[in-house]
Amino acid sequence: MTSTAPTALVWLKRDLRLRDHAPLTEAAHFERALALVVLEPQWLASPECHPRQVAYWLDAVHQLQVDLAARGLPLLLRVGALPQVLQDLRREVAFTHLFSHEETGPGWSWTRDRAVAAWCRAEGVAWTEWPQTGVLRRLRSRDGWASRWAARMYAPRLPAPRGFAAPPGWAIQPQPLPTLRELGLAEPVQAPPPAGERAAWATLGDFLAGRGRGYRRALSSPLTAQTGCSRLSEHLTFGTISMRCVHQATEARIRHADSGPDSDPALARDLRAFAGRLRWHCHFMQKLEDQPDLEFRNLARSVDGLRPGDGVHPGEVDRERLAAWCEGRTGFPMVDACMRQLNATGWLNFRMRAMLVSFAAYHLGLHWREPGLHLARQFLDFEPGIHWSQMQMQSGCTGINTLRIYSPAKQARDQDPTGDHLRRWLPEFGTPAYPAPIVDEREAVAEIKARLHQLRQTAPARAEADALQQRHGSRRSGLPSTARPSRRPRAAAVPDSQGRLF
Repeated sequence: MTSTAPTALVWLKRDLRLRDHAPLTEAAHFERALALVVLEPQWLASPECHPRQVAYWLDAVHQLQVDLAARGLPLLLRVGALPQVLQDLRREVAFTHLFSHEETGPGWSWTRDRAVAAWCRAEGVAWTEWPQTGVLRRLRSRDGWASRWAARMYAPRLPAPRGFAAPPGWAIQPQPLPTLRELGLAEPVQAPPPAGERAAWATLGDFLAGRGRGYRRALSSPLTAQTGCSRLSEHLTFGTISMRCVHQATEARIRHADSGPDSDPALARDLRAFAGRLRWHCHFMQKLEDQPDLEFRNLARSVDGLRPGDGVHPGEVDRERLAAWCEGRTGFPMVDACMRQLNATGWLNFRMRAMLVSFAAYHLGLHWREPGLHLARQFLDFEPGIHWSQMQMQSGCTGINTLRIYSPAKQARDQDPTGDHLRRWLPEFGTPAYPAPIVDEREAVAEIKARLHQLRQTAPARAEADALQQRHGSRRSGLPSTARPSRRPRAAAVPDSQGRLF
């Protein structure tokens, strides 16, 4: 081991940036400091992982290596499972403190964090975690959640640390990172967009400067949303910019657009709509933080058994229908075109994502878990807390939200009236090569809709809905729960594009 002087190890996870980074800020005050990223086999082997996500992560890591090296901090990359990686590293440098951000992640990351906590206790390492979103750990009640979210978002941002003191003998310059081929992963068909902190701030700046004008109209169509939406979601997922920085920059731009010398009321209105979605982003992540098992089981247990493949009948999934949906060959043009776009690029706007989930759940009768895993792999911006909450809500499995059943034909008329999107992603449409619809839309939807409505009228379902609303329902800022005793479950007031920034 090297020197026994107080030494900080910053464990970087999904927080690959310099600015507004509490663990790095704290480490800058230590006599010795190192930073670490870990490419974990649990992630690479997880059913949510896609090579494009790994490629994006590696790009962001490389850029952060360069930025930290310029400030005197080595950023090490290790491939392996935690806490073994920490144990091995501690043989080289006797770090006394471990700093990281809190993470609301998939099940394997919860298990890993518990193992790291146990290792730190056994080894006498002081592990400190900081929040980096509006998610509150160990939250007992949603009452007042919105005001606490606001307090975090309006708190002063942390500047990038100016310099660090590395342990003697440690190379500062960036080390070579593994390639996808060396990791045994295939190259993605289409390269992911630029990653890293500079790309994040450039994307935000461009959106706030004027690209966000028309945001409210642009976000619904897969054509206009590609440029009309913020395109910050993957940056927030990998932490190349903080939620607080996005919030404060947006609020400042709204004030300027409202009353500055070059006022722009239209832009201000659109940015207010965007700012509201920042709140919904954390609102949905909070649900997974409070109830981690919603990744695996129905939130409303009253719907158990509604579809094959859930906790009542595990493994009973219609593989033929699932494969047709995953590959974009259901015979429903808007569904197939959107799925093919997503599979190729890793991005799709929120309304079309909701349509894909609605179709899988209501038209094909698929339980949300298997479709959810496919989408998680495809989304470059896969955020577990938002993703699994949305999968359940769009499938009608929360017990408290209005059933949202999207008509693919109506979405095509409304969002792609000229057929440009279909022609790009579905060139065989209108030819004998394009398949017939795999289900009768009217019959399939009518059957499961009737069953869900019948279930929701039962006394156990109503009681369960009241409890779920109390635990997970939204709150007005600083006020008690808005839920009132009722004979029927009350739908939560949720906007159409909650929680996403596409």
